[in-house]
Amino acid sequence: MNWTSASRNAAVDAVFDAAPIVPVLSIERLEDAVPLARALADNGLPVLEVTLRTGVARAAIERIVREVPNAIVGAGTVLRPDDLRSVIDAGAVFAIAPGSTDALYEAAADAAIPFIPAIATASELMRGLDHGHARFKFFPAESSGGIAALKSFAGPFAQVRFCPTGGIDAAKAPAYLALPNVATVGGSWMVPKAALDAGDWTTIGRLAAECTRLRAR
Repeated sequence: MNWTSASRNAAVDAVFDAAPIVPVLSIERLEDAVPLARALADNGLPVLEVTLRTGVARAAIERIVREVPNAIVGAGTVLRPDDLRSVIDAGAVFAIAPGSTDALYEAAADAAIPFIPAIATASELMRGLDHGHARFKFFPAESSGGIAALKSFAGPFAQVRFCPTGGIDAAKAPAYLALPNVATVGGSWMVPKAALDAGDWTTIGRLAAECTRLRAR
């Protein structure tokens, strides 16, 4: 696809604006993929970032895409052009990286799905702008200056919107969501390990539903 800045922004905004919180998922057991995705999507968090940190991640993306039609499934921890190509083949509709490289930016220019690079500094942000991007993951958010950093970015980079991720929980999320340049927040607190290990989809669904109310606080 031949992306323009406007078309790329619109595609990423459609993802960002679908929910206030993006669950960041590290799926270890393939059998958890579908019930986990249903617990989240059915309770107001349809945008899912399935990280490529486990051996079953791509298979999990394929299974969720096939069996949970109300989920908006993306891939996280995309590190190389090969990762980007493989998650497109798996059915992901967006891709997120923890940073970016020239090779990834070049691959993303022709990719069939929108790519969301991460930045932590103004220089990294400016590099992304040079590549035609204006929507970024801010990562790792808390250790990179958090809310103060995002407020500082708003002045010189008024056209940019962010998904801050890293060190954010339910208590911290509302302050991030109140910032004009924050579209959504990424996190994993709604999928506590004990609940995931136990297959406690009711608890995960309840925590997901609570996330939908964080922007209104």
